[in-house]
Amino acid sequence: MLVLVRFWLVICLLLATAFSCNPPQKEAFPADLVVDFDLQAIRERGYINALVDNNSISYFIYKGRPMGYEYELLQHLAKHLKVGLKIKVTSGVESAIDQLNKGEGDIIAFPLTINKPRKALVSFTRPHFNTYQVLVQRKPANWRKLNEDQISDSLIRTPSALGGKEVYVIKGTSHAMRLHNLSEEIGSDILVKEDTINTESESLIRKVSTGEIEYTIADHTMAQVNAAYYPNLDVKTVISIPHQIAWAVRKKSPELLKATDDWLLRIKKEPTFMVIYNRYFKSPRTSLVRMKSDYFSYGSNRLSPYDDMIKQGAAKLHWDWRLLAAVVYQESKFNPREESWAGAKGLMQLMPETAKRYGAKNVNDPQQSLNAGVSYLKYLDKYWKKSVPDSVQRLKFVLASYNAGLSHILDAKKLLQKHGKDKSVSLWDDNVQMYLLKKSDPKFYRDPVVSAGYCKCEEPVNYIQDVFDRYEEYKIHIKDDLFDERAIQSAVTAN
Repeated sequence: MLVLVRFWLVICLLLATAFSCNPPQKEAFPADLVVDFDLQAIRERGYINALVDNNSISYFIYKGRPMGYEYELLQHLAKHLKVGLKIKVTSGVESAIDQLNKGEGDIIAFPLTINKPRKALVSFTRPHFNTYQVLVQRKPANWRKLNEDQISDSLIRTPSALGGKEVYVIKGTSHAMRLHNLSEEIGSDILVKEDTINTESESLIRKVSTGEIEYTIADHTMAQVNAAYYPNLDVKTVISIPHQIAWAVRKKSPELLKATDDWLLRIKKEPTFMVIYNRYFKSPRTSLVRMKSDYFSYGSNRLSPYDDMIKQGAAKLHWDWRLLAAVVYQESKFNPREESWAGAKGLMQLMPETAKRYGAKNVNDPQQSLNAGVSYLKYLDKYWKKSVPDSVQRLKFVLASYNAGLSHILDAKKLLQKHGKDKSVSLWDDNVQMYLLKKSDPKFYRDPVVSAGYCKCEEPVNYIQDVFDRYEEYKIHIKDDLFDERAIQSAVTAN
């Protein structure tokens, strides 16, 4: 049944697109005001200035390290052009196009949909890949108890069913254009709610997940990544034909366009491109580790082959060793050769820079990884001890910093100081944690006090809870052969 529905949907979309019309577009940037600044001038200056979007795919900070699909490719492009790279975070396609043409950037490294209105304003590079737009909607509350057909029957599966529905999109985007066209095609008004250009697609996706809004539209690449974060979302309903995604340069930069196209033609033939693409579009962004009993497979009263090393490390931290073991499991599931999508490696999942800083020359060596991870945890504990006297609260700050990077936690603390009124910056729950979660909202991650930018910070919040939950399970099933019963109760709060 689902196959027939999807086949019918694709046929309808192909027919409908032929008769679609575009809503009025923003007046083109005056051609006489477009800056004349091409590749030679960029080389003489010494760097290319790239306009990027700060989201969980294009550009973000992870454990203190800049990452992202656009960011990694821009590094390769800059190397190809033999110039440096400067990143300028901006919001909204219209704003980015204006900045580009005013000379405030040299290239828009957004996932831009190629369309006729935009072609009047900028020159598109070769396409990176094809995508299509999908409806983002929430599964029914009891979806875990339903089979696939039952879930599908409760959801919108045809574009015509959007008539009369409120769908939120960002003003001036291809998603807004598509909905206006779709209203004409289905002969019924879709109630298009165009949000401010300072909103992000991911912000709207999150609002669907939390129930603040019912529907939004997203490119299926972005939608699939976010569906890994929010399993209560459905992103299977296609509402457009495939379209091409590309970057853009000024119309007065033909040399830069040709050089970028030549580079794209070359790099797309190399393994590098697919490695980067798969890292951000094919790998799940977080793993919500649930309570399992597989740690018993290592035998009586043992959690892993590395228990003795973990106990030695825990003694340096003055922790119950089962707490440190919970951290190690959360990081690598006791696999010393584990490597994350972001490049963190080893038992303690350290980024290369952090591992080197704390003495691990070979992060795949269990002892070196544990020693470096413990040293990093000690540093974080010493850092937070200055401002967080309570040891239990401090442990949460330490774990959050270890998972997300210290800069994001400091941002949350600064946001709390600015917006939190009488809330204490030395308390985690419902205080700093609250403002950490707000760092996926443009209103907050673009606040002048913020230095690390966007963060999908449900991960460190869930990380803390998962570590604590696993630790409680370990205390139930694994006897502590280092501490007496009284020490077990106070191990978490020991200094």
